[in-house]
Amino acid sequence: MAGPAATPRIVVVVASLGRPDELSTLLAHLENQSVKPSRVILSVTDRADAPAAVGANVEVVVGPKGSSPQRNLGIRLALAAGCDVMVFLDDDYVPTARALELFCKVLADRPDVVGVTGTVIADGIRGPGIPTELAEELVLRYEHEAPPLTTTCVDTTGLYGCNMAFRASAIGDCRFDENLPLYAWQEDIDFSRQMRSSGRLVRSLAATGVHRGVKRARAPGFQLGWAQVVNPAYLVRKGTMPFTFAVALVIRNVIANHLRALAPEPWVDRRGRVRGNWAGILEVLRGRIDPSAVLNRISR
Repeated sequence: MAGPAATPRIVVVVASLGRPDELSTLLAHLENQSVKPSRVILSVTDRADAPAAVGANVEVVVGPKGSSPQRNLGIRLALAAGCDVMVFLDDDYVPTARALELFCKVLADRPDVVGVTGTVIADGIRGPGIPTELAEELVLRYEHEAPPLTTTCVDTTGLYGCNMAFRASAIGDCRFDENLPLYAWQEDIDFSRQMRSSGRLVRSLAATGVHRGVKRARAPGFQLGWAQVVNPAYLVRKGTMPFTFAVALVIRNVIANHLRALAPEPWVDRRGRVRGNWAGILEVLRGRIDPSAVLNRISR
């Protein structure tokens, strides 16, 4: 971090695919932050993925498709530019006006913390998604209730990728695992836990926002079902996911997919996830724990 009296240099990295409207909404909320980012990096696979017009502090970079390589490109550029705090936000995240300020305050007040994630007010990933207007209404309502600007935190296993901030000096050679393809799934746990040897990972009770959970451009059912089994097994073997955490994660998702496949939600391909679950289970039982092997299956 810079000195206690200095304004930290914040770089926000956003990996996105096919969501220029969501990026426009996010950029507007970043412009209204109480502590503004010095730079915003939009890491996309095509220039058309980003809004046509962006502010002077916004850089649009084009690279290979996939959450991990897109974020890694952002990391490389952010570290080269020099920053104190690196923030990763999903393109469909709507932060409260003091979210970045509170991320920085947590890191400034707690030298032993290397990464912090916020408490999500509402998460559309667990349902049909949250419209922009409702997400912004929820954020405004939260702000009008004048919540205490506490930096109270709780330790956590890993950080939630839709909103997480890191002490840039702790990142070093840590990168998102590019063997977790496309949507990646659990890459946030993997990345954040790589830094646990340098300090604590915490969840802030005050740095908040709404994760809209937009369904457009998300992973197909089979691919996600595969990842729900193979990715945790891979990360356990890698040493970045606790075994008990992984087992509970796999069991919870597999059971949910099978139960809900009988009457699936319109916005979820449960049957595709079930097929992916079983393909992943067979892959693990055969001793082949390679998340990227799903690319051969979905390209057929």
